[in-house]
Amino acid sequence: MRSSRYLLSLLAILTIAAAGCAKKKVAQAPPPPPERPAAVAPAPPSASAPVRSSAVQRPAEAAAVSRMPNEATRRRIDELLAKIEDAYFDYDQHALRPDAIQALQADSTELRDILKGYPDYKLTIEGYCDERGSAEYNLGLGDARAKSAKDYLVQVGIPDAQLNVVSYGKEKQVCQEHNENCWQKNRRIHIIAAAR
Repeated sequence: MRSSRYLLSLLAILTIAAAGCAKKKVAQAPPPPPERPAAVAPAPPSASAPVRSSAVQRPAEAAAVSRMPNEATRRRIDELLAKIEDAYFDYDQHALRPDAIQALQADSTELRDILKGYPDYKLTIEGYCDERGSAEYNLGLGDARAKSAKDYLVQVGIPDAQLNVVSYGKEKQVCQEHNENCWQKNRRIHIIAAAR
């Protein structure tokens, strides 16, 4: 008997709760504004009004697509990078020599003009050292050499955000002999297009 009362009480509470919920009205969205006649120029959107025009979204979509160069432009960038010679450094130095500046100047103006139009396209400046010195020291020196080249290219007008630097230190030597002529070939920076 006691459990019957308990079940009846519970059933009564649930019935009242369900009936109470059914009485609430759901808020309805306001009706859309009436369409304007074609002859009337549309008013500029206010800061609080949502923009519904797909024409406004198309330029943003086009800009997102054009942030990377097409195949022909990438080929031209690769041609320019191939023409820009490696810049070489004196022993234990990271300052750009006059011949290094001349190497970086080659076609850097056209490269700058192309890259400014494609802000998502990046280049990587690789820094290298000769075999002498510790691996740790040469990683730091290769990084300083790559940063010197980056600073120069930023000064020329290539956007900083589009230039990455990496140091290989004494790894990836282009010459394996153990003399000054060979070591000079390994003290360099090299510019490549970043992985796409």
